[in-house]
Amino acid sequence: MAQASREIKRRIKSIKSTGKITKAMEMVSAVKMRKAVDHMLASRSYANLAWEIVSDLSKRTNRAHHDLLKERPVKKIAVVLIASNRGLCGSFNAQIVTSAYRYAREQSLGEMPKIEFILLGKKSKDIVWKYKQEAVAEFDKPDVTLKVEEIYALSKMVIDGYREGKYDRVILAYTDYVSSLKQMPRIKQLLPIAKEKDTSLGAVGEVKGKKNERPEDLREYLFEPNAESVLEKTLPRLIETQIYQAVLESDASEHSARMVAMKNATEAAHDLISDLTLAYNQARQAGITQEIAEISGTKAAMSSAD
Repeated sequence: MAQASREIKRRIKSIKSTGKITKAMEMVSAVKMRKAVDHMLASRSYANLAWEIVSDLSKRTNRAHHDLLKERPVKKIAVVLIASNRGLCGSFNAQIVTSAYRYAREQSLGEMPKIEFILLGKKSKDIVWKYKQEAVAEFDKPDVTLKVEEIYALSKMVIDGYREGKYDRVILAYTDYVSSLKQMPRIKQLLPIAKEKDTSLGAVGEVKGKKNERPEDLREYLFEPNAESVLEKTLPRLIETQIYQAVLESDASEHSARMVAMKNATEAAHDLISDLTLAYNQARQAGITQEIAEISGTKAAMSSAD
């Protein structure tokens, strides 16, 4: 009985230490989440409006004016997969990796285009290890992305790859921040610039943003000095903006998911400590009861002997 009590006491001490760690991680994640959400919300409206402008340009402009507007038969697809560097964030990484793989598998039906993954975040390697997909590049990802310059190398690779004909389609796979309790994996076609205003796809490939569309806009664009020079300056910057916003959304989602996961872990530790404390008290009470019974039995035996 004493051995069982010592074991329970050791487990309680160990779980208390774990609970302190998870509580500290929850607080750190909360600070990072607030910073990431602030940056994400500050640029979300601009990024969405910029994408609407790009989509509108693709509808009203001759696609021959710029390489990023040209469409061609799809023989190779680049998927930019954005995940986190570390785990302990619930199903955050599993959801986006699974969604990216599901998209790749859906594209493999019929005539099979070759799919290459460009990875951002160490946990995005799971798609290589678990699903045996091909990754051609991996970029470092800071815990909280603050400057658009941090994604210039990734943007240049994607844009140059499409313009040179290395890729016929470029897809963004990231996690869209809805709230601190809800994050949704998104698959978004980045290049060629589609004619729809919202080309985001859900985890199973359904098109989002079809409800409550605005009435058709009949405005026209006048380019000065010419369409080619204007588009050359604006389109690459707007594509960079979309990649940057996707990274910000993913950052906010990651730290929100980790904060919630650590909060749940801390609460589970407290519940387990309560259960173990009850078991310890019961074991201790049983030991005391046994000792009293032994003392009483010994006293009774001695009285009978007298």
